Amino acid sequence: MTSNIELLFPEPSDEELVKDRVALLLRHFSEIDDQRDPYRVMFPLNEILFLLTCATISSCDDFDDIVAWGEHNLPFLRQFSAYENGIPCARWIRALVNRVPPALFARCFDDWTADLWPDAHDHIAIDGKTSRRTHDKAKGIKPLHTLSAYATNARLVLAQIGVPEKTNEITAIPELLDELAEKKQLKGSLVTIDAMGCQVEIAERIVSHGADFLLMVKGNQRNLEKEIADYFRTAPEERLIRKTTLEKGHGRIEGREYIVSGEVEWLCGSKSYPGAMRFSHIKSIVKVVNRTEYKNKCTIDTRYYICSLAPDIERIAAGSRGHWGVESMHWLLDVAFKDDYSRYRSGSGAKNMAVVRRFALDLVRRDQGKGSVKTRRKSAGWDVSILLSILKIKPR
Repeated sequence: MTSNIELLFPEPSDEELVKDRVALLLRHFSEIDDQRDPYRVMFPLNEILFLLTCATISSCDDFDDIVAWGEHNLPFLRQFSAYENGIPCARWIRALVNRVPPALFARCFDDWTADLWPDAHDHIAIDGKTSRRTHDKAKGIKPLHTLSAYATNARLVLAQIGVPEKTNEITAIPELLDELAEKKQLKGSLVTIDAMGCQVEIAERIVSHGADFLLMVKGNQRNLEKEIADYFRTAPEERLIRKTTLEKGHGRIEGREYIVSGEVEWLCGSKSYPGAMRFSHIKSIVKVVNRTEYKNKCTIDTRYYICSLAPDIERIAAGSRGHWGVESMHWLLDVAFKDDYSRYRSGSGAKNMAVVRRFALDLVRRDQGKGSVKTRRKSAGWDVSILLSILKIKPR
């Protein structure tokens, strides 16, 4: 029997759900300032950006493919916007994408994601990726390096910024954290970063936003790494908490041992030495031993972490293991989206198309359809009903 509430507020149909979410995305696109004279605008900016998004989801990896897909699927696109003058040529789209400010362009996608998935996330992994073929030696242009904040449980890129080179991640990470905090997606989360982010300023910024950190200690903090390694080598067993996991698949067996200790007073004491790291919120230290057995060889990898959580081995182990999710996302960008083969170089094209590819990957991965990411992208290109199912993805 239908209740009065259901009569007053009926569940939206699939078509209504798609149109609501696309309308929201088009509204965010409309916030980008189009500096062209209005009387000269034949192709509105928000329509072209929506075309880029749909075509990229549908396995189009260059502007010629995007134009061909748009011309073939113009009736579909006109369900959501007028497209009065049809689809522009590839050269025109390339010129427009090069002119759009990357920061504002990325914010459109990030705000759309925040509107649909507004809650804080249990685990956020921050990592960088280099698009190797976006360099131009003749003009002195280095490869594009982007920094992403990835919600591992939801499998979503929450925010992304471009940085001039990998060494500048240290200054870019606080900016990324502030953006997440502004959208209320950071508080209560466990933030994991590799050794590049193991900096006092970054740890302080994470805690100031109400989140916790799990930072890898390696390489550029040699003294800190050595002291933690010495502690675990000599610590009494009763002061340690252990957890072991075993995974099989992809032709290998992976065993992980997580060892956590909350005895950190010695690490935060008053002693000083050249290069000492002055962290003030460490509540536990972590050792992870990863043993991987292949058919003909075995590898052992040991990593150390500092963490602002009290010794919660389950959450710490999930955070350490979950950081692999952002690396998996980067691998998929290379394999399914040919990110490393992208040769966009002039203007802002490289940064803007990197944003589109990550956004498209988010939507495709959250789809419940069968097959690999590559197969689902091709299926969306063949059948717009599959593209519609990707665009109407519900939060998990």
